[in-house]
Amino acid sequence: MTWSGQRRGYHHGNLREALVQAAVSLIAEHGPAGFSVAEAARLAGVSPGAPYRHFRDAEALLAEVARQGFERFAEALSAAWQDGAPEPLAAYERLGRAYLEFARTESAYYAAMFETRLAAEDHPGLQAAGDRAFGVLREATERLIARAPDIRRPPALMVALHVWSMAHGIASLFCRPDRSRRKLPMTPEELLEAGLLIYLQSLGLAGGP
Repeated sequence: MTWSGQRRGYHHGNLREALVQAAVSLIAEHGPAGFSVAEAARLAGVSPGAPYRHFRDAEALLAEVARQGFERFAEALSAAWQDGAPEPLAAYERLGRAYLEFARTESAYYAAMFETRLAAEDHPGLQAAGDRAFGVLREATERLIARAPDIRRPPALMVALHVWSMAHGIASLFCRPDRSRRKLPMTPEELLEAGLLIYLQSLGLAGGP
């Protein structure tokens, strides 16, 4: 099913997924603040009360969008990491680029994941999906940090959190489809690559002094 500003008839019988895709379309166009269950129902071509067969309220629907976003995110990160092949440092750099690419091309999911202020503990599936996505970064970091000289080897979790913060900050500031975002004299990927290089050099994991 394709989505546009026009009303679509609901035919395929999977109301739950139709509502999720309607919510994704609305978030992409208006942001999380412009989303409502009633509008999602209208876009899916069902009555205003129909969504409540599957979602108790707007937060529950947003949580499902975020959960699916984290699942897609984990897949994208895993595909970029490729279990560290052919070389962990190069694979780690691919992981960073995949983070930025997801924020750029899956902006509605990214907004639902990070901009809706959902309490993950209230949505067990959301918590688990988020943990899986972060788990890809943490595992990759553990593999990379294991190569650092003992004297420079910090806790892998701390490094994973540092790298996540760097990637997330660059993604949020420079990769989102927002005309008001700041301009860069370089690509976001180049900015992240430079930041990673400086960071990993300090740990003895990249070339240079």
